[in-house]
Amino acid sequence: MSVPVNAPMVGKLISVDVNVGDQVKENDPVATIEAMKMYVKIYAPASGVVKEINANPGDVVNPDTVILTLG
Repeated sequence: MSVPVNAPMVGKLISVDVNVGDQVKENDPVATIEAMKMYVKIYAPASGVVKEINANPGDVVNPDTVILTLG
């Protein structure tokens, strides 16, 4: 089962803090975006392995943008 990790709001992706193959636990920080001059951490919604990274630092993301996928 794949679990998408979406951006919570419009912003610029500052960092992706995990790599493909990394094991993450629910609520681990996985990425950071900048929105309205604030840095917002994005947390894993579930435990799993990072299967795919779909966005790169510098990308502008929207709430429907899948930043990465857990499996």
